[in-house]
Amino acid sequence: MKFTSLSDYLASHEGHASIQKWHQHIEQQFDTSFENGNSIRHIILARSNATDESLRLLWKKAGLEDSEICLFAVGGYGRQEMLPYSDVDIMLFSEFELNTTQEQAVSQFIASLWDTGFKPGVSVRTVQSCMEQASQDITIATSLIESRLIIGDERLSRWPRQIVNQAWTDRAFFDAKMQEQKKRYSQHNFTESNLEPDIKNAPGGIRDMNQIAWVAKRHFRVGRIYDLVHLGFISEFELKILEAAETFYWEIRHHLHRLTKRDENRLLFDYQRDIASKFGYNTPKGQSANYAVEQFMRRYYRKAQQVATLNEVLLAFFNQSVIEPRSTDYAKQVTVLNERFTITDHKIAVQHHRVFSENPSAILEIFYLIAIHPEIKGIRARTLRLLVLAAKNIDENFRQQPKHQHLFLKIIQSSKRLYETLSHMRRYGILGKYLPAFGQIMGLMQYDLFHIYTVDQHTLFLIRNLERFKEPEFAKDFPVVSSVYQRLKKRDIIMIAALFHDIAKGRNGDHCILGAQDAREFCQLHGISPEDTDLIAWLIENHLLISLTAQKKDISDPDVIQEVASKLKDMDHLDYLYTLTVADINATNPKLWNTWRASLMRQLYTQTREVIRKGIDQPVDYQMLIEDTKFYASERLVQNFSLQRVEEVWQELGDEYFLKESVDDIAWCTHAILEHEASNQPLIKLRAHRKTAQDAVQIFIYTQDKPNLFATTVAVLDRMNLDVQDARIITSKTDFSLDSYIVLDRFGTLLNEPQRQEMVIKALFDALSHVDEYPNLMQRRIPRQLRHFNIENTVTIRLDESLKQHKIEISTLDQPGLLAKIGGLFMMQGLDIHFAKIATLGEKVEDLFYVTKKNGGMMSNDESEHFAFQLKSALDEASNQITNSTP
Repeated sequence: MKFTSLSDYLASHEGHASIQKWHQHIEQQFDTSFENGNSIRHIILARSNATDESLRLLWKKAGLEDSEICLFAVGGYGRQEMLPYSDVDIMLFSEFELNTTQEQAVSQFIASLWDTGFKPGVSVRTVQSCMEQASQDITIATSLIESRLIIGDERLSRWPRQIVNQAWTDRAFFDAKMQEQKKRYSQHNFTESNLEPDIKNAPGGIRDMNQIAWVAKRHFRVGRIYDLVHLGFISEFELKILEAAETFYWEIRHHLHRLTKRDENRLLFDYQRDIASKFGYNTPKGQSANYAVEQFMRRYYRKAQQVATLNEVLLAFFNQSVIEPRSTDYAKQVTVLNERFTITDHKIAVQHHRVFSENPSAILEIFYLIAIHPEIKGIRARTLRLLVLAAKNIDENFRQQPKHQHLFLKIIQSSKRLYETLSHMRRYGILGKYLPAFGQIMGLMQYDLFHIYTVDQHTLFLIRNLERFKEPEFAKDFPVVSSVYQRLKKRDIIMIAALFHDIAKGRNGDHCILGAQDAREFCQLHGISPEDTDLIAWLIENHLLISLTAQKKDISDPDVIQEVASKLKDMDHLDYLYTLTVADINATNPKLWNTWRASLMRQLYTQTREVIRKGIDQPVDYQMLIEDTKFYASERLVQNFSLQRVEEVWQELGDEYFLKESVDDIAWCTHAILEHEASNQPLIKLRAHRKTAQDAVQIFIYTQDKPNLFATTVAVLDRMNLDVQDARIITSKTDFSLDSYIVLDRFGTLLNEPQRQEMVIKALFDALSHVDEYPNLMQRRIPRQLRHFNIENTVTIRLDESLKQHKIEISTLDQPGLLAKIGGLFMMQGLDIHFAKIATLGEKVEDLFYVTKKNGGMMSNDESEHFAFQLKSALDEASNQITNSTP
């Protein structure tokens, strides 16, 4: 398609023509052309040419045509990569300082750019200032490499690159750009697999391709990356990969710009569904609602991984073929490992280029050698290129070779840095080819806020966490699990379980069961003993057991602990599973791990351990537990109060209180009640929950029972930016309520700012003093990301015969004031809450409540079904309001 030129447009629109209107006109043509299937490359180039045409006209109108000043395009504009809302970065370049006439003309030119609708990034430099600034700032030097003359004195067109060549040696420029890339990677957690990737700056993004071009252009003096093929720096195959990724990224950026009406490069949740649809991704019947967006993002992650790999390969090749040989202090150090490999300058290298073709087992052997030789710091560039090509030959015949199976197992068993080794195997294409099931999860993301990495990256981070448990610096943060990990009998068991624990995600069926089946086949094929195979498969099948129990059940209930212990059977199963679980949670979303969550896991582990040690079949002696708890709590209290006064308080409470509460909590709460003189006023106390959970705050409330007490309390806590994690509500025989809440502070200041503590206590006191008034639920701003999730609301109500209480489980979209809304519904139904457990998993909450009627009775079947319907309807209405709300 031919686009309307500026001269043609101005000629045919006399009296009404303007450059700005012309740009609006051709942008419509660009969009139509792209929608009709024309190449994004053609459109980007056409937009750049159109910008050139406009700037030349404005330059001439400003009287700068014969001014001895050059106008250069720099940055993305210099590369002729112009998206709909890209900045127009330009440099006005002259040999000498501008005179007054030139300055006035330049000011007129710049003003005309803004008047025309451009958003220019302008620099005005002389040869001398350019030299000074470029030598001090690698960013400026980089922009000069990509400078492209638009109009002006041709004599000066070569100056920008010559300045860079004078200001920076090959080594200095290369080292500065690599340091810059390292800093950029660190801002994205050194992974291309983040949930909301920045397609421009994240690892594997556009900047990684730019980096290759910048380094090569600085040395080889070429204008296009294609020219590097003829110079032998890059192969045709590698160039095709980069061009395909670049085209894909440009198409994404085009859609992002059009959706946001700005220069947006982040693939936020807000845009992922729309852009997946633009690329033609649809959800087939029978698939989850997120299928289309997950497939689109999978394509992105795989492209990003390819680009990141080529970035590593080509820059390493440049370093070893250009930088090192030119260094005066360079002396190659070579250690022969065997007839196939050497260690050259701390990196492993092949002895000759036919190593992988003549010895296919060398594809795995190289990683085994890396695993057992800590002095090896990487793979030499030429070897790496050969390895990436050789990986394509891994097939079923390769996988069935006993020698190869033995080598792969030895990598897992021998490596002291398995995470690093497997990460390289994944990046270079070996891991996904050797384990096809792992290849299926590469780039697979889950469209939620809980799993913040792709499945393959999460799996590798899990293995990294396991390895860290043996390091002293991490033992400080994970003291219990580090100790447990140290005494595991066979660490390769937990590593294999980790490798396979999520390998079946994305398939139809239970990924725990399917993953266990895959692991059994792997173990049998690789000669692992039946006993170890059974343990590995069991760990995979049950890898969610401990985390789900800690998140969704009342782990102070002896029956819950007994149930978990019966599934774990012995200490080996407990130790392996506990270690795997802690590593798994931290690899899923480190931000969700805190000392409160850690304390729950630790409590579950220690209590289960005690049951296993005493004997799983030994029944729980509830009466003895109650008596022991009272005895140890009274020992702490009789120092300040008579035993009679203590027992007067306790006799108003039921056995369940002493069965489920800790000695420390009972003593603290009882002490507060006995000291409380104004018994008709609410008592509110606050403290750190326990030494092992520094970020959790315990709030104790003692006040006369009221129907909307829970709703009022959680509404106030929500307004004070406190997230409830756990709630226990005991109603005494005298109709006083003993409520204990565990909260996490969104600001993290509650425990160390007395003024804020006083504010929370005062807010609760004021609200509870007027508890008859239904709480005014403040609607906090709904987080941006929550608007893009359609969570199915579920409500399940079951009768717990042993407790004579109804258990209500709610799964819904996280939202401000949710607990208060639920509490209000409980109040209107005439229900008392005895226990609540709140689990926030990304965008979703899974809440558990134990309730009875006000008189302690239970709901009938009809009443529970009706209330479940009411709850579900209220949650559906609230979710619809969020989904349909305007950001």
